[in-house]
Amino acid sequence: MKNNIQGGEFLIKNQEALEIYIPEDISEEQEMFRSMTMDFLSKEVHPLREKIDKQSENPDLIPQLMHEAGKLGMLSASLPEEYGGMAVDFNTETFLSEDLGTSQSFSVAVAAHTGIGTLPFLYYGTEEQKKKYLPGLGDGSLKAAYCLTEPNSGSDALSAKTKAVLEGDNWVLNGGKMWITNGGFADIFTVFAQVDGDKFTAFIVERDTPGLTVGQEEVKLGIKGSSTCQVFLENVKIPKENLLGEIGKGHKIAFNVLNIGRFKLCAMVMGACKRSIDISIKYANERHQFGVPISSFGAIQQKIADMAIYTYATESATYRVSGLIQDKISSLVSDGMAKPQSKLIAAEEYSVECALLKVLGSESLDFVIDEAVQIFGGTGYSEEYPVASMYRDARINRIFEGTNEINRMLAVGQILKKAMKGKIDLMGPAMKIQDELMEIPDFSDEPNHILYQERKSVLQAKKAILMLAGAAAKKYMLELEKKQEILMNLADMLIHVFTAESTVLRTEKLVIKTGEESNEIQIDMTKCYVNYALEKTYLSGKHLLAELAEDDMLVMMHMGLKRFTKYPILNTLSLKKKIASKLIEKNTYY
Repeated sequence: MKNNIQGGEFLIKNQEALEIYIPEDISEEQEMFRSMTMDFLSKEVHPLREKIDKQSENPDLIPQLMHEAGKLGMLSASLPEEYGGMAVDFNTETFLSEDLGTSQSFSVAVAAHTGIGTLPFLYYGTEEQKKKYLPGLGDGSLKAAYCLTEPNSGSDALSAKTKAVLEGDNWVLNGGKMWITNGGFADIFTVFAQVDGDKFTAFIVERDTPGLTVGQEEVKLGIKGSSTCQVFLENVKIPKENLLGEIGKGHKIAFNVLNIGRFKLCAMVMGACKRSIDISIKYANERHQFGVPISSFGAIQQKIADMAIYTYATESATYRVSGLIQDKISSLVSDGMAKPQSKLIAAEEYSVECALLKVLGSESLDFVIDEAVQIFGGTGYSEEYPVASMYRDARINRIFEGTNEINRMLAVGQILKKAMKGKIDLMGPAMKIQDELMEIPDFSDEPNHILYQERKSVLQAKKAILMLAGAAAKKYMLELEKKQEILMNLADMLIHVFTAESTVLRTEKLVIKTGEESNEIQIDMTKCYVNYALEKTYLSGKHLLAELAEDDMLVMMHMGLKRFTKYPILNTLSLKKKIASKLIEKNTYY
């Protein structure tokens, strides 16, 4: 396997199936780690779901469970061995994140602790800070929180008002933070504040520091078991050495750590998607109406199939990016870079893909869990069954780690910036497409092998994105970054096409390794998703066209859009019935 594309370059360069990483590439060691994780969750966490959700009655429950998880290495998996960690590779971290994603509020606490809570120390801490804090964060004896958001600075994080003033050998902090995950029990806080009014900077503040107070637990729509509080700082005095990173460079900590957070959020929601499907299939097989299980009804079967198709596609895209990041890490380490730093740089390299995955995963889970509630019917609205809390818990993912709107605009903006800096050649391919619009389409015979049509259709759909992105850049030039409605539609096209391509490549690799017959359902799911993705790509492009062109140019570009998103009529109803029947037979998302 060889990484041959840079971040965002998937739009103009193509990978081959054997070059990508897929979840079926899992090693025996990774299987063992997953088995240990799922065993812990199934025995220690899932049975306590209702108690966990009653956080006010059981405030010590999640901290206790985190400590137990720490003993098993679940909190230190990514930490270097010199700080008590397991130093697993990035793909193993992805598997771990997926498994944790089945545990609802517990997963939120763990993700905040191991991600935005711990990584700032690992990536930006001094050696003394790492030795002081990382071993405790890894074994769970210390819990971490990340204090960025303020009442008037959410997506615009750099406008924070919290101040830090150097007085002798101490920093003095004043201000307030809100929506702080793990705030109720955290021992250590990474706090962002302004130095000299405009130097955005990070600091380490321990819980028992005089002047730091924590507000009441927020009463939330979902993730009720996770601790979420305001944090107040009134003349909080900390030693000068508690500066984290460099003065004025807090934005690097805030934003670079979020790249990994966005990726892992997508990995986690996959676990939630699979659990939703498992629960739904089992219920559909057990629930009888009119003398038969509801899983025998066509409407229910279509829902189960759609849930599986979305999950399979999301999983394909996620592990493809996991492999890209792992390949980049390996390359940087072989060049002599320390592994923690290489991981940070690799995640930054694929920041476009991480942003796209965050949107894809959170919206896939929303769809999947909504269908799960519908399959359960009235009982799905009852707190007696887990789908009610899973439904509420899923909604936060479209807000976490930057809203989906911000991530859509970020992804497109990053690609355009890379193009302007000459890191990606978008202009050449875009110009070729303009010429292609004037040419007669190629109607020659096509090779008759599995998924050839799907691969060809995805590659054609990339041309639709380049055509519209080029037209948008030509019309608005530097003002394009302010045209949010245009960026949002372009981002949707990117998400659909990248996910469809990832799904095709995964299934192609499976066919190469184990043959068509043993991957029949995967082939059917791939065809269904490509059909869906091209329909959505066309619709997003159509919305853009009227804004970007008019008269003869509009007509010509619309013809081009239809040509580039063309896909043969597919009997999705029949394919989905076949997909669902296999899942229902297995009684699980297998």
